[in-house]
Amino acid sequence: MILEARADIEVVGEAADGAAAVELAGRLRPDVILMDVRMPHLDGVEATRRIVDAGGSARIIILTTYDVDEYVFAALRAGASGFLLKDVRPADMVDAVRIVARGEALLAPTVTRRLLDHFLDTLPERPVRPPDLAALSEREVQVLRLVALALSNAEIAARLVLTEATVKSHVSAVLRKLGLRDRVQAVVCAYDAGLVRPRPRT
Repeated sequence: MILEARADIEVVGEAADGAAAVELAGRLRPDVILMDVRMPHLDGVEATRRIVDAGGSARIIILTTYDVDEYVFAALRAGASGFLLKDVRPADMVDAVRIVARGEALLAPTVTRRLLDHFLDTLPERPVRPPDLAALSEREVQVLRLVALALSNAEIAARLVLTEATVKSHVSAVLRKLGLRDRVQAVVCAYDAGLVRPRPRT
């Protein structure tokens, strides 16, 4: 109801569980999917993984009860573009759909840092093959590392003495060369490659 009330958004389908979401995503080819984490038959994490692995172009927003939740990180690694809390204000939900539809990641830098610090060194994930960064220039590797440290484009520009436009160009090149969907996936990639590590727990 919230989304259908907006003239620029069309709700093309609804699914009662993860299996139905995968089937509908393949058939309806939506631009954005709001995916609940906990669903019967197939949870939102596995549904996200299957949609992404099938080559789906939909941007997936995870809906969760808690922002620091093992399912959230697993979903981001599976290919989600960000997450929203279930008590999100209606206007913020609409904005979130528009943001990811533009290809941007829906994850504030502070949340990125907290999630990765909390989970990357503790979650029993399936083995991840480190990505090959050979295609990146030295500058692009620097930018990728700073993206993973949750710096904004403006902060990266200040750190490297570049313009924001140049940083944005480097980020786009990194995504393109590594075949990544968005900034969230770049953060996960940088950690998998060992460019940065979670801070030790205190």
